[in-house]
Amino acid sequence: MATLTRNTLRLTSIGDGDGMMINPADRTAGFAELYEAGLDQLLADAGHLLIRGFDPGVEEFNELVRRYSSRTTLDPARTFHGDAAQKVDSGHDPIGLHLENGATPFAPDLLWFHCVKAARSGSETTVCDGFRVWDALSERSRELFTAQPVKYTRNVPKEMWQRLAAHLAGGGLHPAQMEVSSLYALANDGADATFTEEADGSLTYTYTVYVAHPTRWSTRTAWANSLLGPSFNYEAPEIRFADGSPIPDAVIAEYSEVTEAVTEEIAWQDGDIVLIDNSRVMHGRRAITDPDRTILNAQSYARS
Repeated sequence: MATLTRNTLRLTSIGDGDGMMINPADRTAGFAELYEAGLDQLLADAGHLLIRGFDPGVEEFNELVRRYSSRTTLDPARTFHGDAAQKVDSGHDPIGLHLENGATPFAPDLLWFHCVKAARSGSETTVCDGFRVWDALSERSRELFTAQPVKYTRNVPKEMWQRLAAHLAGGGLHPAQMEVSSLYALANDGADATFTEEADGSLTYTYTVYVAHPTRWSTRTAWANSLLGPSFNYEAPEIRFADGSPIPDAVIAEYSEVTEAVTEEIAWQDGDIVLIDNSRVMHGRRAITDPDRTILNAQSYARS
């Protein structure tokens, strides 16, 4: 375990991968130190950061997100706590590894968590570095995922897609003002997506994307996607290769085994913040055994 001190912050490697924990090095270190700590540069190396020992409030968490973000996005099924944070509410079952909004053309660069109240048992958040997965996959699987992208197809209720579109558009627009055509301009740059409005106002979209790809801060390939991801508040997407063929069962079994082998757990403490590179590191959750826990989440785009 490597540890170094930068000004009034202590940086310590955690787990078997590149993850890093940031603690106050002494009593002079306050939460505001993180505003100028270069978290984005640290994240580029670490993939995920655990910030512990500062005991921030919800508004301080919101301010930290704002300082490092050009803009925020949301999960339209969740409620806000401030202008960036939303309460995580995804039932009590385990949640598979995924990129936040990774099955959509609206995935953020940065994923933030703030533990307001830690669980007394279980409920650990899981993280899995896509660099490590790609290095461990067989040559056959690498060739398969390099040859063509996958396609996600899903239907989303009207009130949800309009709420997301209004937030991304900004300017105080009401969700009812949003039209399906608006989504093409609001999707991430270069996203290969189509949007179709159904008779009931719901949206059916397709999103085609490579599941192994360079990351926001690196040209190195990461197997980072939402093939194993959840659909708690939404219809489960249909996932196939872009040519319409299914992903072979043997390949699904392989990447399920490989990801679990390199998955690490974050055992939350009150006040913890976790920052994740959402283009590289997938996350999930073990089963919730203490429903009294409170975790907030924020999604944002990095400053250029």
